[in-house]
Amino acid sequence: MAHFERLHVDSADPWGCDTRWYEARKRALTLALLPRERYHHGFEPGCSVGALSAELAQRCDIFTGWDASASAVASARKRLGHLDHVRFERRELPTTLPVAAFDLIVFSEIGYYLDEAALATTVQALRCALRPTGDFIACHWRPPLADGYRSGDAVHQRLHEHLGLAARSSLVEPDFRIELWSGEASGSVPAGESR
Repeated sequence: MAHFERLHVDSADPWGCDTRWYEARKRALTLALLPRERYHHGFEPGCSVGALSAELAQRCDIFTGWDASASAVASARKRLGHLDHVRFERRELPTTLPVAAFDLIVFSEIGYYLDEAALATTVQALRCALRPTGDFIACHWRPPLADGYRSGDAVHQRLHEHLGLAARSSLVEPDFRIELWSGEASGSVPAGESR
C-alpha cells in the first residue's frame, strides 16, 4: 500500500488525528462504546500514527497495532515506545493475517480500502482471531471516498453479514458510524461488575 506510505511521508499526521476536534470526538465515542474497562489483548490493524492506539493501550494488558506504512509505524512507536506492553508492526492486510487470540479488535477507517476479496478474507481472519467472548468495534466515515472501494455503510453491512457476532450497540451520525459486536456470553456490563 504505497498510497498510505506516501500520505505518512508527506505529513506526520495525514488525517489530523492529533489536531482536529472531529477526530478527538470520534475517538472518545469509540472508546465509550467499549463495554469493558480492561482488555487482556487489544489489536488495531491500520493504527496509523497511534492516536487511537494511545488511548486503547491504557485499557489493555497487551496492545498490538499494525499498519501498512513504515512511516506510520515509526510514528506510533515514537508516541508509545516507552510502554512495554505495546507493540507496533508493519503489516498489510490481508497479505499478513493475525494468528494471536484477541479479546478486543478495533477495525477503524480501513474497511473501505480493501477490495471485496481482501475485505472478506480480512473479516474472516479477524473473526477467527477474536476470543469467543471478545469485542469487535468498527468505525468508518460514511460519505463516499475518492480512494476507497466502498462507503463506510457498505463496510459495516459486510461486517454484519460475515462476522457472525451479536450486534451490541451502534452510533450512526451523518459523518461516521461506530458499531460494536460481541462474542458469546458477553452479558450485561453492570451485571459483570462487583458491587
